Amino acid sequence: MFSKLSVFGTTVVLSAAILTGCGSNGGSSDGQVELDFFTNKSESIDTYKGLIADFEKQNPDIKIKLDAPPEAETVLKTRLTKNDLPDLMGIGGNATYGELARAGVLHDFSEEEVTSSIQPAYIEMVNRLVGPDEKGVHGLPYATNANAVIYNKAKLKELGLTVPTTWDEFVLALEKAKAAGETPIYFTLKDAWTGMIPWNSLGGNLAGDEFAAQKNEGKASFAENYDVPADKMLELLEYGHKDNFGVAYNDGNNAFAKGESVFYLQGNWAIPEILKANPDMELGVFPMPVTNDPAQNRLVSGVDVLLTMNEETEHKEEAMKFIEFMMKEETAARYIEEQKAFSAIQNVFQEDPVFEGIKANFENGSLASFPDHYYPAGMGADGILQEFLMNKDKEAFLTKMDKEWEKVNDR
Repeated sequence: MFSKLSVFGTTVVLSAAILTGCGSNGGSSDGQVELDFFTNKSESIDTYKGLIADFEKQNPDIKIKLDAPPEAETVLKTRLTKNDLPDLMGIGGNATYGELARAGVLHDFSEEEVTSSIQPAYIEMVNRLVGPDEKGVHGLPYATNANAVIYNKAKLKELGLTVPTTWDEFVLALEKAKAAGETPIYFTLKDAWTGMIPWNSLGGNLAGDEFAAQKNEGKASFAENYDVPADKMLELLEYGHKDNFGVAYNDGNNAFAKGESVFYLQGNWAIPEILKANPDMELGVFPMPVTNDPAQNRLVSGVDVLLTMNEETEHKEEAMKFIEFMMKEETAARYIEEQKAFSAIQNVFQEDPVFEGIKANFENGSLASFPDHYYPAGMGADGILQEFLMNKDKEAFLTKMDKEWEKVNDR
């Protein structure tokens, strides 16, 4: 998922936290240890509450305080600068995690038994975020996600359409939906991060897997590698509704649930929210076909949640107990079932039939990483993209993306 906990920190801020010593929020009263569990995923609050209740029944001497603030970026940044890092964290596998790991504030799980239960490919994915100079495993990939095209099965059938497997077929489907008086795509660009969903699908398939590394070496640029993705973003925008920039994510979920569009460019995390609004809705998903070669249209997937803990927590043993509980197969299976997510843990599979359209991608490895997970922390790509979609100045947009990348790296 493009994480709503957008990248925030700088190495200077994080290093300062280390130099002055990280505090722990774990307290105790009447023999009970309290641990602070921070998450950036508001969608997962109910699931976490249920899992925490089960853990506390099994461990009456440990209380888990769930912290899921609406402005997670600001809150976590403030806590870092105040040397008040949470005991436990469930955060996205993105550049923010990479900075935290490089700063040395996270526990190294290399020697922990739970690490061996994780699919190695996801360990490699998060290790790339940290970089080759930092050794160890500082975060445990837990839940994975995917960007996809969610569609209304009833509407697709009414329009006589089949699931497209090429870009041209997708555009033709959008045209037919529009001609029939339907809204082809429901955009929610009031929340800038939602624009990154199609952007990542396009970039993940068209810009090259090594774009970030090549960009840092001066061998690639947005101006050169993202020209076609930028054009296709503008083309998709033509199939939105009358207020693409006036509707936010939550309202978009409800609108799509009411049948106000045929397609919805989102991730698997939106499906529980849509079904809450309309439990009887028949949904399907497919990878956005961004090229005219079906074999080249990979599903963009990444680590949506990784579990980690503060290296300086005063209650490391109790914190590890909670992590071990979360990593159990039955716990992980419950999480992905409720969140319509996928698991990074071996032998835990997503069986919901709604995902039939992307099941093969996981089975045959036709996957691409989220490009923006490798963007420099603090770049603000979602806001730059939102601005581009509003003013449609492609050259200025690509130039700004290059400049902001370099500006952050030069700090």
